[in-house]
Amino acid sequence: MSSRTDSDVPLRVVFLGSDGIALPMLDWIVSQAVGKVEIVGVFTQPDRPAGRGQKALPNAIKSWAVTHGFPLFQPERIDAAVGGQLLNLRPDLSLVMAYGHILRDDFIGLPRFGTLNLHTSLLPKYRGASPIQTAIATEEKESGVTLMRIIRALDAGPITDREIVRIDPEDTVLELEARLSRACVPLMARAFPRLIEGTLEFAEQNPELASYCRRLSKEDGVVDFGRPAAELAARIRGLYPWPGCAIELGGVTIKLGLAEARLDMPRELAEVAARAGVGNAPGTVMGQSAEGLWLATGQGFVILRRLQRPGGRMLPALEFLRGFAVESGWIVPSRPMAPLVATQQFPHRPR
Repeated sequence: MSSRTDSDVPLRVVFLGSDGIALPMLDWIVSQAVGKVEIVGVFTQPDRPAGRGQKALPNAIKSWAVTHGFPLFQPERIDAAVGGQLLNLRPDLSLVMAYGHILRDDFIGLPRFGTLNLHTSLLPKYRGASPIQTAIATEEKESGVTLMRIIRALDAGPITDREIVRIDPEDTVLELEARLSRACVPLMARAFPRLIEGTLEFAEQNPELASYCRRLSKEDGVVDFGRPAAELAARIRGLYPWPGCAIELGGVTIKLGLAEARLDMPRELAEVAARAGVGNAPGTVMGQSAEGLWLATGQGFVILRRLQRPGGRMLPALEFLRGFAVESGWIVPSRPMAPLVATQQFPHRPR
């Protein structure tokens, strides 16, 4: 890759994205990379209906671009006309993060330095649509952001750098996404100067190490208590806040916000359950403690720590249980859980 002929000229960057996860990086560019990097245009998804009123609302990226006065484009699809709009911006680089459109090959190659993508996993692991949720739900201890060159194959382009972040035991998507969002800043702080100098190097991914995650749906918010408690606790955290796991308690659908796994019950709780004749078949409510509501699983016990009834707020378990009586010995129905990860790309499912 050749270096720029005039290092004093800012790198002209077009950003393509539709999710607020990119905002810390964009804020860093306009506040800390002045004179080195210049955003010359923003592409994002069209306004979509949202909320109870289904009113068309701008996404976070559009709102940010309007606030800062950047040229804004919201194409419904990427076609030749959109390619002409990109070309008119004279970009050195297109930078993509959570855009939501498949890019044409000719569109990818228009900028002089091509098109780079920020993907929220440690590629080649978790290519696909839900890497943040999947990393938590599969009990990973770390995740990260990978900077890669876009090619036609899904998240399979060569990698130049990545920023690793930890996954804490109580992380839901909200906490991990915030950490990944901030991780984009040091990653791009390293990448931009090397791109300008012509020293940014790329390495091909090892396809034998690749795994794939899929687009999630509301149907994924089920719980199979025949599975190990550790798996269930991780899945509940990984799917919060969307699509969110839910169970039936006393005929009422209860959403779950946080869970923890234990191999054994406290002696006091086990003794109370035994005196009451409560068995430990998967899905059985064993009782409650200061930590939450205990249920038996195929291996160990899952403690439901945050719960929400219809029309209510997500509450800590003890606060929830003060207003919603749950009896020991209730059997909570299980539902089969579809796999979140595969060694091959998941088939496309229409929205």
